[in-house]
Amino acid sequence: MLPLDCFAALAMTGPELRLCPPSLKRGRPFLNRPKGFPMNVLLIGSGGREHALALALTKSPQLAKLFAAPGNPGIAKLAECVTLDVTNHAAVVDFCRLMKIGFVVVGPEAPLVAGLVDDLDRAGIPAFGPTKAAAQLEGSKGFTKDLARDFHIPTAAYGRFTTKAAALAYLDTHPAPIVVKADGLAAGKGVIVAMSDTEARDAVEMIFGGAFGEAGAELVIEEFMEGEEASFFALCDGERALAFASAQDHKRVGEGDTGPNTGGMGAYSPAPVMTAEMSARVMREIIEPTLIGMKARGAPYKGVLFAGLMLTKDGPKLIEFNARFGDPETQVMLPRLQEDLLPLLMQCAQGHLRAEPVKLSDSTALTVVFAAKGYPENPQKGSTIRGVEKAEAMSETIVFHAGTKREGDKLVANGGRVLNITGLGTSLRDARERAYAGLNVIDWPEGFCRRDIGWRALK
Repeated sequence: MLPLDCFAALAMTGPELRLCPPSLKRGRPFLNRPKGFPMNVLLIGSGGREHALALALTKSPQLAKLFAAPGNPGIAKLAECVTLDVTNHAAVVDFCRLMKIGFVVVGPEAPLVAGLVDDLDRAGIPAFGPTKAAAQLEGSKGFTKDLARDFHIPTAAYGRFTTKAAALAYLDTHPAPIVVKADGLAAGKGVIVAMSDTEARDAVEMIFGGAFGEAGAELVIEEFMEGEEASFFALCDGERALAFASAQDHKRVGEGDTGPNTGGMGAYSPAPVMTAEMSARVMREIIEPTLIGMKARGAPYKGVLFAGLMLTKDGPKLIEFNARFGDPETQVMLPRLQEDLLPLLMQCAQGHLRAEPVKLSDSTALTVVFAAKGYPENPQKGSTIRGVEKAEAMSETIVFHAGTKREGDKLVANGGRVLNITGLGTSLRDARERAYAGLNVIDWPEGFCRRDIGWRALK
């Protein structure tokens, strides 16, 4: 990883020889590019999602060089990782100008909600992701619930609260099971599915007690919905949307979907429940009305729209929106992509999204999250991980780095969700076997995983 004062020296060097995987494996040097079009791209983020994005982007003939801020040890094999404070938007703009960045891909939600895309746009630097106003779809659950109400998007009944007393009074007339959510960004941990009245009241006390910081200054309480959950992704250019892919995540930390919510312990794609008919219905009843509503509110939505869905007996209902690619869903969707990702992202930013369907393989991908013991409450950092290279060498298996760092020649845990091991196969069972086979050769006693990823579909 290089500090900013090294960039000028780098800019004076010629084109570098990089590894660009032509398939699932670490690939051969990517030497042949079309003349006149290759551009430098900056990828913002450091997790497994960004590693999956980096792998897809480096396959593009339109890419000259990929930079990542801050990146991770896995991304460092694909891109130039740089030390850059992404909360300092002026510094990001300066870096883009210095390194002649032609396009920025923003991975995580926090920079989007903070308005990074707005500041890049003002500087004339194209970027993939929604503006600050449009990112409210993820930044405020209350905003999204109100939008759904106003534009007849099916979702759970709800209430919004800024005081503990009002929220507790609402619970007096709305018994459990019920769902209590911190309004703002809480790293996937601000949702409590309360199965008892006591649990619901404790959740209100916890959120207003500061458990999630500013994200809990307001909360949403909504009815408990029954059905099967699915994740659905659509690319958007402000006017129209294009279905991208589906997946199913495993939010609970424990097997059998038990324990507290996490950022996700594993996923698979495609989601069997998202048939062509169901996908069309989601586009018609949820995605398209959302684009209409956001445009009407003066915040056209550009980027990827991630709809968390509950498939109820009455049809699909919106649980919540995310304003970016999912994690770990990206790690199972992008390995199935059979075309160049970069122009798709650019079309969203430019407002000229094509009409043709996205080309995905018929294969199934499944990823298992290898997490540090103590996650999600208190993950243990600093332990040494061995054997990743063995997993990477296995057929149809990819290891994505999510929370790792290098200490000398050692790879160590540096987060809660540390590695994602993805397997591909002709069936879900086949993909599952490959993912767990890869995980099993990694030597990391301080890690743990769920051993039942994909259980719903297999059942």
